[in-house]
Amino acid sequence: MVRRILFISLFLFLFSGSLKSQIFQNTYSNERELSRRYSLSFSDTSSIQDFRYAFFQEVPEEETEWGVRYSISPFVSFQRISSRSNYGWDDRGVLPVKGYQSYWSGGINASWEFLRLEFNPELVFGSKGAEPEFLRNWSDSQIDDFYFDLNYGDFPQSFGNGIYSKLWWGQTKLVAQYGAFETGISTKNIWWGPGQWNSLTFSNNAAGFPYLTINTHRPAKTFIGGIELQLLMGKLASSNLGGTGIPELDEAFFDPISSDWRYLNAFSFTWHPKWVNGISLGFSRTVQQYSKTLSGRFIDLFPVFQGFQKKRFFEGGNTIDFDRNGQDQQFTIFGSFRNKPSKLEVYFEFGRRDHAFSWREFILNPEHARAYIFGLIKLFDLPNSKEKIQIRSEITHQQESVNRYIRYEGLEGLSSWHMHHQARGFTNFGQPIGVGMGPGMNIQTLEVALVNNFEKKGLVIERLENRQGFFYRSLGQQSINKPWVDLSLGFLYDKQFGNLLLSSKLQLIHARNYQWQLDPASTPDFPKGKNLTSVMAQASVVYFWNKNK
Repeated sequence: MVRRILFISLFLFLFSGSLKSQIFQNTYSNERELSRRYSLSFSDTSSIQDFRYAFFQEVPEEETEWGVRYSISPFVSFQRISSRSNYGWDDRGVLPVKGYQSYWSGGINASWEFLRLEFNPELVFGSKGAEPEFLRNWSDSQIDDFYFDLNYGDFPQSFGNGIYSKLWWGQTKLVAQYGAFETGISTKNIWWGPGQWNSLTFSNNAAGFPYLTINTHRPAKTFIGGIELQLLMGKLASSNLGGTGIPELDEAFFDPISSDWRYLNAFSFTWHPKWVNGISLGFSRTVQQYSKTLSGRFIDLFPVFQGFQKKRFFEGGNTIDFDRNGQDQQFTIFGSFRNKPSKLEVYFEFGRRDHAFSWREFILNPEHARAYIFGLIKLFDLPNSKEKIQIRSEITHQQESVNRYIRYEGLEGLSSWHMHHQARGFTNFGQPIGVGMGPGMNIQTLEVALVNNFEKKGLVIERLENRQGFFYRSLGQQSINKPWVDLSLGFLYDKQFGNLLLSSKLQLIHARNYQWQLDPASTPDFPKGKNLTSVMAQASVVYFWNKNK
């Protein structure tokens, strides 16, 4: 296995080239959107024209007498205020709670010979939210069902009292580069897969974590097309908080989370075929476990290279290695098709948490432990105008499939995406690393806007299904309480003022059957859910120092 990995790495190094990247990691949401928009707006298929190269690289570099090149990173600030909890994601560790949240980042970039340093620390502060007091009115069985998700992950419903603040390395890395490849240490956020608002593996939802990496920083040009890959070894942290922050309930229903850190090994591979323009195909795999279960064996340090079929690891009726080490693994496949003449991109990502016993079992039962993302972006030219109509849409589905009714005893089901009974969820500091909404949630998003370069005016509509696993576990067999669904309408306004980029959103959120509660006027014969309308406002600014005009 080691010999095979070394051979593949050497092969890719020999054929690395200068093709510009079609998948951008470690970026904020506006930059990802603009990268896609620019890649669809230009007809030149020999290289990718995107926002990063068309705008960000206009920031000039200075050079010292020792040959060190440096530049000041753009200053980034993000502010959000919300009148309710449990809404907001893709925000680099900003808490999804009621109240005010603030994010600040900036720094310096420097390079010398083959070394590259990006030093961009982050400061996050804001309110810690409020405890879910509605639980006090529930029966013990319902509370136990609510805590089921919390005991299969690190998803605190409250982050304590008072003000939260954290100063962190943020978007920082130190690497050595050769051709299209680089290796080093980093704490930058990672984004894998083609999703626009969510990713099944790595997104910008949680704060970054420290990791060692070898990866491409642009597609490596080979005789079969462009190739992107990343192999990393990381360290994930727990929140060390209770489930809800209500002491008597946490003591009775919550299983305390280990203070041990979790070791993460992850690998992603993307191929852009040489013979078909606009096609991208790839896969990713992640494996995490608590550090106390690690050994010095190669396969323990790099479990992403072990087999997929569970039957290879069975002994005495149990998956010995997986069960003993408490490994939590995810595997995804993804792809996108970008048609430049029609200015259209469509994409998908499909993942499984619990690997199949055999290939036969996978073929017969592909929907077990799965999650998926589908989406598109489309541009329409307007006559006699520089503006375009942009339509973006995405569906993210994490909820367990209906096969839970025949796979598990009873009608309660088990766990959904990012949940695991031993590793306690794919999270960092209490926030999901991939899909940001939370366990068992589904969302559908549609955005329509007028765009011109950075500037945008538009509307976004979202439908969020909250904690579907809990609902069908605890309330699915009755007809009084209904699913909690959030319907929201957002107003978008992005504007460029010289070196300053402003992005803003005002969102009205109407919760149907809020927290699965009943309206005071509800009766057994005429049940009526509690509805709640709330507001979330957010704005971000990016300021470029000494940008060329």
